[in-house]
Amino acid sequence: MFGNKKDTTVDPALEQVGTIIGPGAVLDGPLTTKDSTRIDGTVKGNVTISGALIVGQEGKITGTVSAMNAYIAGEVTGNISAPQGKVEISDTGKVIGDVTCKGIVIDENAVFSGQCDMTGIEKNSAEVAKERAAADKETTEDKSSEEKKEEGEAGKEENKENK
Repeated sequence: MFGNKKDTTVDPALEQVGTIIGPGAVLDGPLTTKDSTRIDGTVKGNVTISGALIVGQEGKITGTVSAMNAYIAGEVTGNISAPQGKVEISDTGKVIGDVTCKGIVIDENAVFSGQCDMTGIEKNSAEVAKERAAADKETTEDKSSEEKKEEGEAGKEENKENK
């Protein structure tokens, strides 16, 4: 709606999950996968996912999390890192730890206790607003100069017809 950037993140519900830690499963130790992963059980250790991570409502992770995108409906106690992607904490989600990501969504009633570091922000909002205003001004000036040019050409045509 604002700006012309397209949202390239994938809805976690549409993400193809290659690894599932089911309800009741307990994994002690680190978990590393190359595909998207859904956790509905408990993982006690660091989690490194090359794709998206989905933590279901019954899912619990105690350890550092690193993923492309992370959707948290359960509980994560530890830092979450998704420097190129998005972290979403649903209304049933609980995150106790710091988050590093490009974009974050925290639903109402979600619990988030920690700091958030947004990556990929090179300019502050005032600089972005100035650039947008300058671009809008140029667009307006281009349109008005084109209109004047068209009016001038129309006037020339009328003069030719009147002669």
